[in-house]
Order: sequence, then structure tokens, then C-alpha cells
Amino acid sequence: MPELPEVESARQVIERAGLERTIADVDDSDTFECRPHAPGDLRKALVGRRLTAAHRRGKTMWCDTSGDGPALGIHLGMSGRIVVSPPADGAGEVVVGGDYGGDSRDESGDDGSWAPWNDRVVSRNPVKPEWYRFTLVYADGGQLRLFDKRRLGRVRLDPDVDALGPDAEQIGREEFRERIGRGSAPLKARLLDQSAIAGIGNLLADEVLWRARLSPRHLSGTLREEELDELRRELRASIRHAVRHGGVHTGEVVPHRKPGGHCPRCGAEMVHATVGGRSTWWCPAEQV
Repeated sequence: MPELPEVESARQVIERAGLERTIADVDDSDTFECRPHAPGDLRKALVGRRLTAAHRRGKTMWCDTSGDGPALGIHLGMSGRIVVSPPADGAGEVVVGGDYGGDSRDESGDDGSWAPWNDRVVSRNPVKPEWYRFTLVYADGGQLRLFDKRRLGRVRLDPDVDALGPDAEQIGREEFRERIGRGSAPLKARLLDQSAIAGIGNLLADEVLWRARLSPRHLSGTLREEELDELRRELRASIRHAVRHGGVHTGEVVPHRKPGGHCPRCGAEMVHATVGGRSTWWCPAEQV
């Protein structure tokens, strides 16, 4: 599913192209994506307002609305993308942020041209209209749409973020030490615990642990302070790299997470197991 860097790309797209535009209409007819709201509830709450700011904590994204209106929460699910189009009579291009589109054609006809951070990203092949699960129609003729082929995203008013830990990109050193360096859980399981730290998914966890040369099975509470500090540094570096280059799939070790894959540093064959309930790959020579 989209991890912190992909959600951040969607947030940046909204911030860059979707704010301060009056909402003239809302398509909230998808009863699964917009649950628990009934059709028309989101429209009633949003028409006439503007999105004024876009926020993110971990993988959760929400927007403030004008006039003391409700927050609009948008969750990308496993493969969601935010698509924002320019005013009907003005210059500009469609911009997209969110899940990486992939490099090969699939049954949707999507040829991979959805990759985030590309200001000219428009799929060259048709997609089914029903894959747009939620739409804001702006008074200027443009739109903000949630594209979600798998229908696993979620749109809701005033989402609750209280159960989430601090954002993985923003967490300070002392808080990171306290939240990650305790207990008897495997280190990877602790990193994936969204109540401990928000935003780390399966691929990002493997990338960060490989960078820090730490085993995913290492017990969290046995880490030294210097190991925790190095882990936090590598986490921040991995997030910056992924945001800059287009997503967690661009990590150094991610392409080697497969049978027959080898550590890109030392050449040892990668090993695989389930850790924290998730498929996990690591280098047995360096991550000890």
C-alpha cells in the first residue's frame, strides 16, 4: 500500500494545485469509499467551501476547509492516487500524487505514466470512470479526484488521528528512543506499529533496517542509544530519498527483495522470513 512518501506526494499535489478553489459540487456516491457517510452528506458539508491546508501524519492525510468547516480526510488505501485538474479556461496541467503507477501495462490499460511528481502526468490510456471514487468539482471547472482501482481507500469528515504515533519524518531523537527502543517485540514489528510511530510500511521498514545494518528480528528493547540514533538518521534519509525520487520502490535494497536477490553492498544472498506478520527480506551477513 502507499507508504509515507507516497501519501506525502499526494499531500503536496493538493497543496500545490487543490487549495483555495471554491467547491461547486461533490460526487460522494460511492457508498463503500465514503462510508459511514450517506450519499450527499459530504456534498452538503463541502459545497461552497475551499480546501485551505493539506496535512499528513504517517499515512493519514486530511485537509482543512474554509469557514470553520469540517476536516476532509482522504485515505489512499492500497493503490489510491489524487488527481487534480486545472481550471477549465486557464493554463495548467493535470497533476497526480500517490501510489506509484508501475512500469508495465496492466488490465486497466494504465501504462505506468501515473508516476508521482510528474507535472505532466496524465495516463495515455483510458481508465474506467468508476475508478474515480470521490470527486470535488471546483467552480473554475477543475476537479480533485480520488482514483482508486482497488476500492480500498476512504473519504470521511473529521478523521480521528489520536491513535497514531508521531510522524516518522518529524519524530525527535528522544521520543524515537523512548518509543522504539523498548519492549521485547522484534524491531521490524515495532517500526510497523502505527501507534508507536506513524508512516512506516513494509518496504520502508526493510529499507531502513538494511541501511542501518540491523536485523529485523533484533529485540527492540536491547538496542543501544547509538544504534537507535543511527536508525532514526537512516529512517529520515530513506524518507527524503523516497520523496525526492518517486516512492519507496526507489530504495536501494527494495529491488533485491526477491528469491535469488543479493545484498547490493556485500553481495550476500538475501534471506526471507515473516517478521511482525509481514514478508521480510534482509542481508544475513550485515544485518545481525
